[in-house]
Amino acid sequence: MADDAPVIYGLEFQARSLAPQSAETELNKFFIGTQSLRNENIIYHIEFEDESNGINKHVYRHPDGEIWQITSSPADKQIIATVYNSVSTTKAELKCSLWLLPPEEERSRTFDEPQSPTISLEKIVDLPRQEGDNLVHALWEPQGDGSKIASISESTLSYLDLNSADATARVIGSAGIDTKPAKKFCSLRWNPHQNCNQVATGFETSLRLWDLRSMKSVKHIENAHSQQIRDMDFNPNRQYYLVTCGDDCKIKFWDVRNADEPLKVLAHHSHWVWCVRYNQCHDQLILTGSSDSRVVLYSVNSLSSEPYGMLVGDDDDNENDKENQKEPIPQEDRMIGKFEEHEDSVYAVEWSIADPWIFASLSYDGRLVINRVPRDEKFRILL
Repeated sequence: MADDAPVIYGLEFQARSLAPQSAETELNKFFIGTQSLRNENIIYHIEFEDESNGINKHVYRHPDGEIWQITSSPADKQIIATVYNSVSTTKAELKCSLWLLPPEEERSRTFDEPQSPTISLEKIVDLPRQEGDNLVHALWEPQGDGSKIASISESTLSYLDLNSADATARVIGSAGIDTKPAKKFCSLRWNPHQNCNQVATGFETSLRLWDLRSMKSVKHIENAHSQQIRDMDFNPNRQYYLVTCGDDCKIKFWDVRNADEPLKVLAHHSHWVWCVRYNQCHDQLILTGSSDSRVVLYSVNSLSSEPYGMLVGDDDDNENDKENQKEPIPQEDRMIGKFEEHEDSVYAVEWSIADPWIFASLSYDGRLVINRVPRDEKFRILL
């Protein structure tokens, strides 16, 4: 098999939630949550073996409803959180719970057949919310000890302290949006800079940054997109840079210090853009996924921390050689490629935590695709 050939794996049910295992830094592991109305939903724990192009999996029962979002603890490999649709005879509500994975010795007994997993996740705690308020997204503090998590319901941003041992989740602070007509929160992302004291939220077409110490809005970008914002991500190496995507089919880059206009706008999708992710090591690499069934990989060097590539000095150069050297020329921004292995809407794209050249994408029909950054692009960055 060619080094750049994709690896495709089909799930038993429809799915839209994908997350890397944040605490796993040696193996390429991801979590996937299914979205089935008629069958019991399950969590796939996927491991991709780069050398053999093989996929190993464990499958666990998720006893509570279809899964809309999944995230994993940055500090504990055993803990994940899911946002799911809880259905009763009278109503359906979106809730969020923390779950404990089975011990390693029990996982080895997991059956290969995904439609009949015998091992269930153990619920640790439900995240608090107001009665009748749908909790739509939750994310751990990316660089913490796993004790802090942020969540959004349709009307409220919450900052919570977790204690897995005591099975408690305590609200430290909360904030709402005071707009008329009322707008709903729709997306959430932690800022990995500023000592992780900030989060960004999308509410319909607008964007806000919040200081979690005061629970006050510190930046507001009105009408950042012409239609609903679906996702966002912070540049891991440039603290003021943020990328957003939305239903207007566009990807926009912002400097939050001066956000009157976006720094750059990309428009290579033909339908809603559901997800966008920076590469955590090489921030010129940007991934997007869309309802047009495509995954697009960009190189945006002009806004990265490596506009000239990875420059390595030569200790043997003398002063005359250095004086005669030409100024380095910034590499151009471009679309590296479109990946078209999906046949349905792509709701999630994620980079591997263990290997910066590997990424996964998930479409609604349950197709997981593992891809790699093309070899020539990898060499262009490294050499």
